[in-house]
Amino acid sequence: MDSTATSATTAPLPAVDWNDPSLYINRELSWLEFNRRVLMEAFNPDLPLLERVRFLAIFGNNLDEFFMVRVSGLKDQVIAGVFDATPDQLTPQQQLALIRERVMPMLLDQRRIFHEEIIPALADQGVFVLRYDQLDEAYQVALRRYFEIEMFPVLTPLAVDPGRPFPHISNLSLNLAIVMTDEDGDERFARVKVPTAVLPRLVPLNEIMRKYNPGVEVSGLRFVWLEEVIEANLDLLFPGMNIAAATCFRITRNNDVEIAEEEASDLMETVEETIRDRRFGQVVRMTVVGEMPSQIRVFLLRHLELAPEDIYSLPSPLGTSDLFALANIDMPHLKFPPYLPRRVPEFPQGEEIFSAMRRQDILIHRPYDSFQPTVEFFQQAAADPNVLAIKATLYRTGSNSPIIQALLKAQENGKQVAVLVELKARFDEMNNINWARALDDTGVHVVYGLVGLKTHSKVALVVRREADGIKRYVHLSTGNYNASTSRIYTDLDMFTTREDIASDVSELFNRLTGYSNTTRYRKLLVAPEHLRKQVAALIEREIEHAQAGRGGHLIFKMNALVDKAMIQQLYQASRAGVQVNLMVRGICCLRPGIPGISDNIRVQCLIGRYLEHARVFYFRNGGHEEVYLGSADLMPRNLNNRVETMFPVEAPALKQRIIDEVLKMELVDNVKARELLSDGSYRQIEPSDGEAHIDAQRWFMDRNKEVL
Repeated sequence: MDSTATSATTAPLPAVDWNDPSLYINRELSWLEFNRRVLMEAFNPDLPLLERVRFLAIFGNNLDEFFMVRVSGLKDQVIAGVFDATPDQLTPQQQLALIRERVMPMLLDQRRIFHEEIIPALADQGVFVLRYDQLDEAYQVALRRYFEIEMFPVLTPLAVDPGRPFPHISNLSLNLAIVMTDEDGDERFARVKVPTAVLPRLVPLNEIMRKYNPGVEVSGLRFVWLEEVIEANLDLLFPGMNIAAATCFRITRNNDVEIAEEEASDLMETVEETIRDRRFGQVVRMTVVGEMPSQIRVFLLRHLELAPEDIYSLPSPLGTSDLFALANIDMPHLKFPPYLPRRVPEFPQGEEIFSAMRRQDILIHRPYDSFQPTVEFFQQAAADPNVLAIKATLYRTGSNSPIIQALLKAQENGKQVAVLVELKARFDEMNNINWARALDDTGVHVVYGLVGLKTHSKVALVVRREADGIKRYVHLSTGNYNASTSRIYTDLDMFTTREDIASDVSELFNRLTGYSNTTRYRKLLVAPEHLRKQVAALIEREIEHAQAGRGGHLIFKMNALVDKAMIQQLYQASRAGVQVNLMVRGICCLRPGIPGISDNIRVQCLIGRYLEHARVFYFRNGGHEEVYLGSADLMPRNLNNRVETMFPVEAPALKQRIIDEVLKMELVDNVKARELLSDGSYRQIEPSDGEAHIDAQRWFMDRNKEVL
């Protein structure tokens, strides 16, 4: 790509105080702006209706995790009386106040769009999401029978009195708090957990009516909220009591439990204990429906050890991540049209994967290109009698993983199989523990990585005996070995037999599985030892090109930009005249558009049908362009506390494809892209008069259809 940066000036640049907090956007507030962009997709009338519902669910799910991890971390700092200094210099108390200030309007907007636009639009399509008080008597009679026969045996009302202590309220559970009086007029309190794990949150009225009132004809698809059915039938749970008030509430607990690896004699057992401990983490948020009666509010605040500012009073429904069930109903015309990924022509159907790899390096851009060749890479290696060894890093593999099955088969077939399973992949720990045990039980060499470091690299190596000797086949990726997410995350995979890269990968695995002290690599940039300083050196080289009058251009595509030192260096590049284009999907703490600091930096993001997940780093390098792909974002945790890899794409055709397609098309997107402004907000990028509408994700799908 040609650089259009401003030419370097010979006048000395004014000094900058790089610790000035106004130069940085707060990490937590930046993340909230990312989730706001997710929410805005639900407002888009051009999206299929059930996809808008899905974005509402994603927004809610994202926010749950944010409170479980980030807000709980801030609260821990407040309790400890110390805090991690952030570049923007906001204290934890200030951040918590600003978080509430930003989150509450978004939550209200989410409910408003659901009730005012989504529910009426669904009704026009014959899908009715109803309140219990909207149902006529025939429905209520059927629901009472349903309650008596199917719900009543499942429910466990828990009274709270001197003989029965306040019950444990599990994380993200939906509950009813009930105040009642007995025959003597004494006030009592009880809690009923809404059993969404075993009963549908959206009760299917069509099915209920067929079973319990078949004489009534039901049109369309009809649903009612489970908690409202329970509330309407509390008299059956508490016979002889007078129900004075009942309200729905949901809590979020601290799930960011630290794993003391240095003290762990058995890491797997330690991780399992940590997962169990999460059940009892501090409560950090309570959402309630409407204005909770004062006696219930005071009672819950005391027992859950919450402050008033931890309560979020909202219109129903609580727990909007449950809207995934609504988004998944079988109405294809209300969803995105199905997309069939193409199989890249470099991997002809029916040809051995290794034969294709011997001819050339091969690039896959998923989900536009099929993930199947990656699966076949493992499957064919497992079955090939000439394959001697398979090594892989596994971070998030998903359930029913075909790649895990291939590794198990490889072990059965007598291959040497070594797998690094990252047990500390947050919220995937139990899944990874189960896979690790399954692999270990068959004799696979399973390791859990280096103490104190998460292994986030996505690397696989196959060693094969051939007529001319031993040959190594390498797969490197920006994304996980996960067949499910490969259909919804955009990532880049490279297959290669290059000897220098293969040697680096072999040494990386020796370091991960053994005691190799090799930390110098021929082609790979590996964290935590070298990646930071090597990326810094590449940015510095671009600054030198600009200062020498050769122009300079950096294009970085990533999920997050947080690291203060990296931000400062990008500011310095801008000041030197380097054009800097950043495509940051999520958190961006760099503030663009500051006069004399970041004039030459433009930050864009893209939220669309697929989750942008690839990390791409482009350096113009005086016309000798270089492109790196990798697993790392520019965050302190990736650069300092993880095993990460970035790898060069050197095959001219592949490098040009990334530059001319992956990067260029996303940079010119004017349909789904937004631009970060210097105040931390985002503006929608729109085509000017007469300019073509370019939706990058749509372009990739259409292009692949044309070449099938």
